[in-house]
Amino acid sequence: MPSLSILPQLIVNGLIAGSIYALAASGFSLAYYVIRFLHFAQGAAIAIAAYALFTLSNQVGLNGILSILLTISIAVAATLLMNYAVYTPLRKRKATGVILLISSLAILTFTASLIRALFGPSTKTLLLSKHNKSFDFGLFTITSIQLAIIISAVLLFLLLWILMRKTRLGKAMRALSDNKEVAQVVGINPEKIYTYTFIIAGIFAGISGILIGLEQNLYPRMSVIIIVKGFISSVVGGINSVPGAIIGGLFIGLVENLGIWFLPSGYKDAISFSILLLFLLLRPRGILGRGMRDDT
Repeated sequence: MPSLSILPQLIVNGLIAGSIYALAASGFSLAYYVIRFLHFAQGAAIAIAAYALFTLSNQVGLNGILSILLTISIAVAATLLMNYAVYTPLRKRKATGVILLISSLAILTFTASLIRALFGPSTKTLLLSKHNKSFDFGLFTITSIQLAIIISAVLLFLLLWILMRKTRLGKAMRALSDNKEVAQVVGINPEKIYTYTFIIAGIFAGISGILIGLEQNLYPRMSVIIIVKGFISSVVGGINSVPGAIIGGLFIGLVENLGIWFLPSGYKDAISFSILLLFLLLRPRGILGRGMRDDT
């Protein structure tokens, strides 16, 4: 029987990992909810943000606040560039969801290769992470960056819920998700709402990249790992439900870390993929997801 003394620490670690997965999943799921395609390039935007922060803080030497603000702006700009340069022309040509998916994967792969070419294959560490402090609460230990991850995630999820439920933009997003044709009849401009959707996804990507970069080392293919976990979280929580994606991310993070209470830590990925398969077999709509429509 594994020692119960490590259980609180595993739960805290699970909440930290789950918050990271949920941040990645929320932007990914938002794009799917509104635009109805699998935006895997969200992982590319997250990696761009992480390396932008590395460049601004480590190499240029800007102060922390300015580096963070510029990093979020760069992530939003990168996300909008993906939309205007790739997705918008494809939508105008009535491209299918499969074509949009392939283009998104192409952007993800291209970004990973470009980062490797520009920064090399070695891992990078942010200078800002050296200011990290540890807090020992007896049953568990947590760092200031890990606390920031959890608090930032909670605040962002709350703001996203308010946006989706209490604002005109959120109502327009939900109308487009329910029925694009009817939404257009009542005067909603889909392309305008898509632009706002990518701006929000870019903000989430920027903040995710910053927090992940502070907590972990940077490496060229980090975008692939991040978005795969975000995708798993979205499917488990309900790919057509943004709150479901958040719950799915927290669920995956907790189960992965509780799983290594019994298994070696190298089995984390196997645990998350096993959960994905179980949900696909037993509950494909996810925890909070609705039944999928034919046009999705």
